[in-house]
Amino acid sequence: MTKIISEPVPQPVAKQPLTNWSLKAIRWSGVLLVITVWVSAALFGLYILAFYASALYEDKMDRWNQVLPRLYEQNSTTATSGIGLHFAMGGIILVLGSIQLIKSVRLRYPALHRWIGRIYVVASVLAALGGLTFIVIKGTIGGTMMNIGFALYGVLMFVAAIQTYRYAVAGNLDRHRAWALRLYALAIGSWLYRMDYGFWILLTDGLGHTRTFSGPFDSVMAFFFYIPNLLVAEVFIRARSYKASLVLRFSASLVLLLATGFLLLGTYYFTLYYWGPAIVKWLSLA
Repeated sequence: MTKIISEPVPQPVAKQPLTNWSLKAIRWSGVLLVITVWVSAALFGLYILAFYASALYEDKMDRWNQVLPRLYEQNSTTATSGIGLHFAMGGIILVLGSIQLIKSVRLRYPALHRWIGRIYVVASVLAALGGLTFIVIKGTIGGTMMNIGFALYGVLMFVAAIQTYRYAVAGNLDRHRAWALRLYALAIGSWLYRMDYGFWILLTDGLGHTRTFSGPFDSVMAFFFYIPNLLVAEVFIRARSYKASLVLRFSASLVLLLATGFLLLGTYYFTLYYWGPAIVKWLSLA
C-alpha cells in the first residue's frame, strides 16, 4: 500500500522575508516603547512619591489640592487615607512595573521576577481599593461622570491584578502575560492622565476644561486615560501571535512608534519643568 505523507504547504518565498520583518518590527517597536515608558513612568512614580510624601513630611497637606482640588480635607480622614494609599501604591507600581516586562530578568532571575510580581500585584490591588474608597466616601471633584470613569478604572485594575496572579499560579503563562500587559496598561493611566492634560492645555489653552473638572474635555478624560492604553495592549497581544496578519503587525508597529514619539516629547518637557524639580527637592530633604 502506498503511504501518503502529508507535508505542510510552504509559504511563498516573497512572503517569508515580509513575515520576518513584521515580527522584528513588532518586537523592536515594542521594546522601544517599553524602554520609553519605563524611564518616563519611573520618573513620574518618583515625582508622585516626592510630591505627596514631601507634603506629608513638611506638614503641608494642602499642597495635594494643587493638582486635583478637594483631595485633602482635614475632617475626612478615611477618604484622605484612601487616596494617600492610592498615590503611594501608584508610585510603587510605576517604578516596579516595567521591570516585569524585561524578558532577560524573567529568564535569568525568575525568583526576582516572582517576588517583584507579588509586590506589584499587591500594590495594584491596594491602589485600586484606595481610590475606590475615596470615590465611595467622598466622590471626585468632577461629579457623576468622573466618579463613573475613575471607579471603572479602579475595578478594572483590581480585576487585572487578580487575573495576573491567578494565571501565574495556575502556570498558564500565555494568559498570565496577557493580563500582566493589561494591568501595566492600566497602571500607567495616572501618569498619562497628567501628560494628556499637559499637552491639551498647552495646545488648546484648556478648551473644554474647567476648574471643577466637569467640562466636556474633562468628561472624555475620565475614560480616555486608560481605555486607549487597553486597546493598544490588546493590539500588541494579538500582533505578537504568529497567526497575525502582516498588515496587523506593521500597523501595530506604527502605532507603537507613534506612541513612543509622543511619550518621549512629553517626558522631556514634564521632567524639565515639573517632575525633575520636585524629585530634586525631595532628595535634598531626604
